Amino acid sequence: MQMPYDVVTMGRVGVDVYPLQTGVGLAEVSTFGKYLGGSPTNVAVAAARYGHGAAVITKTGADPFGTFVRDALRGYGVGTDFVGTSPGLPTPVTFCEIFPPDDFPLYFYRYPKAPDLDLAADELDLDAVRAARVFWMTGTGLCEEPSRAATLAALRARGRAAHTVFDLDWRPMFWPEGAGDTAEGPARGLYREALAHATVAVGNLAECAVATGEHEPRAAARALLATGVELAVVKQGPRGVLAVHRDGAETEVPPVPVEVVNGLGAGDAFGGALIHGMLEGWQLDRTIAFANAAGAHVAGELACSDAMPTAAQVEERLRAAGEARAAGPRGAGS
Repeated sequence: MQMPYDVVTMGRVGVDVYPLQTGVGLAEVSTFGKYLGGSPTNVAVAAARYGHGAAVITKTGADPFGTFVRDALRGYGVGTDFVGTSPGLPTPVTFCEIFPPDDFPLYFYRYPKAPDLDLAADELDLDAVRAARVFWMTGTGLCEEPSRAATLAALRARGRAAHTVFDLDWRPMFWPEGAGDTAEGPARGLYREALAHATVAVGNLAECAVATGEHEPRAAARALLATGVELAVVKQGPRGVLAVHRDGAETEVPPVPVEVVNGLGAGDAFGGALIHGMLEGWQLDRTIAFANAAGAHVAGELACSDAMPTAAQVEERLRAAGEARAAGPRGAGS
């Protein structure tokens, strides 16, 4: 894979250890599967699945799980040029419990500090950040130094070039207590600082509220656009997805029906598919519909990284969803 990359993501990486039994707590689970994890890492995997050259900026520990991360990235076709090592820190492990359709507790083991939060600004290849057609960073990267300074340095290097994406990715367990509760908390100011360098903002309603203080979807989208981003994407769970562009384009797509197995990777699949639509130059409505269907596909699977769909799989899910909507009213009285 040659530089420059189409997509460079930055931030969290680790190993997801998911139970192979559902509907029971970790205390009762006896068998697990091991998968590549970390939201921006999964987004890079998803983008690579659509044929885009992708790499991730992150760090692991100098341990067998760090080796697993690198091997898994290469296996998915994601570049490891920017995966560093923090010798004194273990590669993070994340466990979850699976209670479909909507309860998936997460247990992060990122102690004493996650290597991806040990990433420093002077370790970055800023030329690669500038050259990427898409740069994707997350709110988690802002929660602690030196990752905070490194993330902001990468954003400044981009010069607000298209497409610079801020995945709001609010994980309160990584921040000091109450950091995102009010405008005076540290998260709001840091999110605003990052938004000043972004062209796209993506988040669910809770994440948008941390960034803007707004809890209503359109108000949150307007507040994000007011920071200078070109596109605000507000994920609304069972109400679908709202996307508003500063040029006036707007789309709101309903959820795609799916029998949920594990909802944890849906947002990452959405992100990779959003990138695909932007790189292909699609219209907003097509891009968001495609991303929404990609998220639904992964929600119906156990794993995250392993389950990232191909374009053909997403199109098939869109086709099936369209047929189901068309048949719904006719079949209601049958």
